[in-house]
Amino acid sequence: MEQKVVINDEFITLGQLLKEVGVISTGGQAKFYLQDNSVLLNDEEENRRGKKLYPGDVIQINSFGTVFIHKE
Repeated sequence: MEQKVVINDEFITLGQLLKEVGVISTGGQAKFYLQDNSVLLNDEEENRRGKKLYPGDVIQINSFGTVFIHKE
């Protein structure tokens, strides 16, 4: 599944993105989710919940799909 996330600010963190797309229900779950699941940021593995994501970034979430970051 492919999904677009439109942001109003300069960036969104990986933890915020996971919550925004419904992969996790609270921000506190991000750390544990990233320990157990593979997430690729622009084809490189990423496990830091505070990693800043910018427009143009592509995030691949294992068993969820691909998310594209866009600026409003």
